[in-house]
Amino acid sequence: MMRLPLFPLNTVLFPGMPISLHIFEERYKLMISRCIKDQQPFGVVLIESGAEVEGAGPDAKPHAVGCSALITRVQPVGFGRMNIVALGQERFIIHTLHNDEAYITADVELHPLPVTNADALATAIDYLRPWLERYLHILQDADDVEFDLDQLPQDETALAYLAASLLKTSMTDKQALLESVNAERLTLALHTVYRKEVTLLRALLRQPAVNVELPFSLN
Repeated sequence: MMRLPLFPLNTVLFPGMPISLHIFEERYKLMISRCIKDQQPFGVVLIESGAEVEGAGPDAKPHAVGCSALITRVQPVGFGRMNIVALGQERFIIHTLHNDEAYITADVELHPLPVTNADALATAIDYLRPWLERYLHILQDADDVEFDLDQLPQDETALAYLAASLLKTSMTDKQALLESVNAERLTLALHTVYRKEVTLLRALLRQPAVNVELPFSLN
């Protein structure tokens, strides 16, 4: 068990994935400054309910499963504000929330994604990888951007998390993916979603005079 400062947001962070944030609220300037000084991670959690001020109000209630993030880049922009880039580290489960600081903290337990059947995971990845590549090819053709598919992770869990992060879907759906009970279930769920997404996007792009926007972000 460890105490972790929390940043409730309207986004889901996956391990291994970057997140860019503009820090301007006093409580989060304090929190992030402490994290930088102590080289401490903070937790990114999706807001389940509560008010929101660019991500979190004082009564924001987070989902119980989040992802720790380690700050990798800081750009001061004056008056204590800053732009930061952080990298997702580990899943965690919240046990107890605390409100004795200016920001929310929690007692959390790290909860890495288990692999319960390595052979089943390898098979599921073999099914997922070509659909992910097709999805990226569609983005490449539609948005005139280039992706080096040779740079896709070879590690199976890392590839699954990347695929989950790239999906253009609701945050509720992404939270469900983050909460997957094991790597095999996550990969099978992604395979199902990617088959539907690729089929739909291909059909839309075949329609004449239809402007299809396909935003792409690693966040």
